[in-house]
Amino acid sequence: MSTEAASTIAGLLFWLIIVTNIASNQFGYQTFGDPESEADLHEIDADPRRFKIGFTLITFEHLCIILLAVVLFIAFDDLNLVLALVWLVSRGTEGLMQIFEKRSYWRLLEIARQHASAVGDERRGLADRREGILRSKRVNFLFAQLLFAVGTFSYSLVFATNSVVPVLLAWFGVAAAVLYGFGNAMTIRNPDSRNVWNISGLAILVFEAILGGWLLFG
Repeated sequence: MSTEAASTIAGLLFWLIIVTNIASNQFGYQTFGDPESEADLHEIDADPRRFKIGFTLITFEHLCIILLAVVLFIAFDDLNLVLALVWLVSRGTEGLMQIFEKRSYWRLLEIARQHASAVGDERRGLADRREGILRSKRVNFLFAQLLFAVGTFSYSLVFATNSVVPVLLAWFGVAAAVLYGFGNAMTIRNPDSRNVWNISGLAILVFEAILGGWLLFG
């Protein structure tokens, strides 16, 4: 595969990741979810097809993350092999961690079905299982996002120091990745502290949307 072809595919993958992530949330997938609320179980039981579509979309997004890491490595490993390996391992592991966790998240479909007709202790037990799944998913996601920040920092730095994309865009990506990693670490320490994480997440979204377009058409 040529560098130009790999770069174009990478741009497409950046956009696919953004679109499928947003679409999965529209179909009920919850990045965090509220462990204390059981409302989502009622929603899943009422429309299991919607849950399955959201699940499929987010799983596809995770697969695209892994493929993106590989394609970026193919396209730009000759610019800085060490940083290329860093983003390949970090973002590849990020995707694998999230796919692995989805095995537990899928169980919410059966828990919701059972919860609808359960009473008493059985109902409380099912609610507890749901809480455990969402809490584990949250921890998995936050640590996966630390790897995301490392990977994004790595390829942004390569882009910035090798004029792969406009230098201001590349350094914006470096700054956004650092801020995102810091905000994510703050959220791990204090789950209620998400302001920095939210702001940096928006910066990352803007960066990846523009970067994807540049790699596709630049």
